Amino acid sequence: MIEEMLARTWDNLVGRIGGAMSFRLILQPAVALFFGIRDGLKDARLGRPAYFWTIFSDRTQRSELLHEGWKAVMKVFIMAVVIDAVYQYLQLAWFYPGEALIVAFILAFIPYLLIRGPINRIARRTMTHRERV
Repeated sequence: MIEEMLARTWDNLVGRIGGAMSFRLILQPAVALFFGIRDGLKDARLGRPAYFWTIFSDRTQRSELLHEGWKAVMKVFIMAVVIDAVYQYLQLAWFYPGEALIVAFILAFIPYLLIRGPINRIARRTMTHRERV
């Protein structure tokens, strides 16, 4: 029973890569990347450490940073859930909320987490280099 559910979930997730509405697989991560770049540049201007690393290494800032990150990608995340619900209705004739949350997390939150810290570090190095010149 559980094996069948996991197999169906995997097949449904892989099936989202092509076909109808596949443009969302580019658009949603692009929007999340935009917010990650914006927030990474803001972090650099404020002299903050790298976002993702700080979440794991500094317990005092973890809650605040997670709240800030969620606030930044919340709209993208919600849109990813809604668009995936439409996709599921059109392609699968059913709605699987767990799958929609997985897809939304992959398309919205992961790109944000992966880009914010590196942009911060690159921007801080660039700003430091400009200050030396």
